[in-house]
Amino acid sequence: MQPEQRIEELRALIAQANEDYYTNDAPTIPDADYDALVRELSDLEDEHPDLVTEDSPTQQVGGPISILFAPVKHSVPMMSLDNAFSGDDLTAWSDRVSRGLDLPPDAPPLEYVVELKIDGVACSLRYENGELVQAATRGNGKVGEDITANVKGIDVIPHTLGKSAPAVIEVRGEVYLPVSVFDALNEQMEAEGKARYVNPRNTAAGSLRQKDAAITAARGLAFWAYQLGQVDGGPQLSSHSGALDWMDELGFPVNPERRVVEGIDQVSALADEWLERRHDLDYDIDGAVVKVNSLARQRSLGSTSKAPRWAIAVKFPPEERTTKLLDIQVSIGRTGKATPFAVLEPVFVGGSTVQLATLHNDDQVRLKDVRPGDTVTVRKAGDVIPEVLGPVLADRHPDSKPWIFPSHCPTCSEPLVRPEGEAHTFCQNPRCPAQRQARIEYFASRGAMDIDGFGYKLVARFIEEGLINDIGDIYFIDWDRVLQMDRIGETTVANLQASIEATKTRPLASLLVGLGVRHLGPSAAEALAKNFGHLDRIVEATPEEMAAIDGVGPKIAEVVAEYFRSDVAKALNDKFRAAGLNLEGPAVVDTPQTLEGKAVVVTGGLEGFSRTGAADAIKARGGKSPGSVSKKTLAVVVGNEPGASKISKAEELGIPMIDERAFVALLETGELPT
Repeated sequence: MQPEQRIEELRALIAQANEDYYTNDAPTIPDADYDALVRELSDLEDEHPDLVTEDSPTQQVGGPISILFAPVKHSVPMMSLDNAFSGDDLTAWSDRVSRGLDLPPDAPPLEYVVELKIDGVACSLRYENGELVQAATRGNGKVGEDITANVKGIDVIPHTLGKSAPAVIEVRGEVYLPVSVFDALNEQMEAEGKARYVNPRNTAAGSLRQKDAAITAARGLAFWAYQLGQVDGGPQLSSHSGALDWMDELGFPVNPERRVVEGIDQVSALADEWLERRHDLDYDIDGAVVKVNSLARQRSLGSTSKAPRWAIAVKFPPEERTTKLLDIQVSIGRTGKATPFAVLEPVFVGGSTVQLATLHNDDQVRLKDVRPGDTVTVRKAGDVIPEVLGPVLADRHPDSKPWIFPSHCPTCSEPLVRPEGEAHTFCQNPRCPAQRQARIEYFASRGAMDIDGFGYKLVARFIEEGLINDIGDIYFIDWDRVLQMDRIGETTVANLQASIEATKTRPLASLLVGLGVRHLGPSAAEALAKNFGHLDRIVEATPEEMAAIDGVGPKIAEVVAEYFRSDVAKALNDKFRAAGLNLEGPAVVDTPQTLEGKAVVVTGGLEGFSRTGAADAIKARGGKSPGSVSKKTLAVVVGNEPGASKISKAEELGIPMIDERAFVALLETGELPT
């Protein structure tokens, strides 16, 4: 293909992607694929400068303007940022900055501000005499869309700024949807039988651009301020970091994870640090933004037609990519739940190569309408299970047909049943080999009895050899036979034996979790173990007695009681008793309830407590030990190497932070130090 033809093709693809992203709030390709198209176009235009045109996407900011909202002309253009995809890109930008400032080779390192690149929707807020008068999207950089009514429904955005506000101030920032809010929203959608939202960014964009402002207000959107636009009045600012501090003082939410550093090496190290920690936050980030701190030097560097020369975005590896959906299959879990999953053409996403991804359940497959042979978008964020988000319909073959959920278990061939009112389908054959395998793996997992080294492959071999048929058989394995098996040596056997032996002293709650009873999680297991004190008393308890315990409830109680009435449970309990497992719950100690009804968050390592020990100490005194900070948190206990997100949240909400000595006093008295 000739360069002119490829350039025209790329411009058409990018234009369509821009319309889908900016106008329709329904992107059809992931950011990584879009960036690849833009990079290819930019490279071709660099090679053939005579083919560059003013309307090329490489010369434009943002995308088209929606006719649903009134246009707003920005008093100061809202520019986009150039991207650095590698260390070499970042170094090249730093060299350009030094040349642009005419710095000598031995000049002191430049001062930069490194901020998080929030994956949201750019927004400009205009205040006159301290009153919010207008909010607008970026649009094409020169003209945006009037979304004032919708933005006023975002709780964290101030409507007034007080007497210290200048005559005019424009604040630019990012509207985003917290991950916790997004997850809760998807749980609600799934419960209602509706399609899950794709990701927080798209959901934030769709929520922000609603015609009904009440819908926007109900979505739980948030905002981080990161730049000044027009300012009439106010202090004389000399640095970008000073501008951020001033916006903070005026009452704007400014991200606390900002840092002033010297030299590009410190910039690179900090970007690498945030790449590792990106999932510690309750909001999505897709990179770091680097800005020259001196405002005088920013003015000296100036801008290109679309981006400032004094700033760059360091882009992180993509967490969404497209690939081919080869097949849809169904896995059977420990409770018999049949979960559809995608078999994919391998794709590198989220830091690893992905070949399998979840499709959740039958309803979600139908609502997403993904089919074998489709090109699909796959998302993998950190340790989260990879997920298929949806198809690229433009690439679908015309003969494609919808996938149909199987009527029989793919392992045992028994009928699959979807109970009335349930979102999931189940194999109800308790002797299903797939269920047996999954139950044994779950029993051995870290969250249950923690048998190190007893994973999928070894469990499958032991089942195939007839060494185990259920979780109780783990304690009666014929080790002499194991030693005769291929590729299993004496060291492996000795380590596995020791790990299994160690489970005999595990708490009763761990054993209850390991049983894999549907709905019985760690907190309910702990409550049962603590209140009944012995497995035998739990077995004999009625559903009503269990349901009366805080943290159990009638649904869990009925399922647990039904399980313990079964012959399977009775046979397993006999094996546990014969093997010498701990069947007793924690000793009941008359501990003063100094923290009754209070929530205390612990972050970082403590000298006198393990992580679970600190949580147990709080719970033993009637308190709660949640994993996140909220307005209801009494205090945050700060140890060694605390989580940055918990610290920043505590600072944002004004929650007291205490050290270990004050924590010990709090346990004894229930009072914070004065």
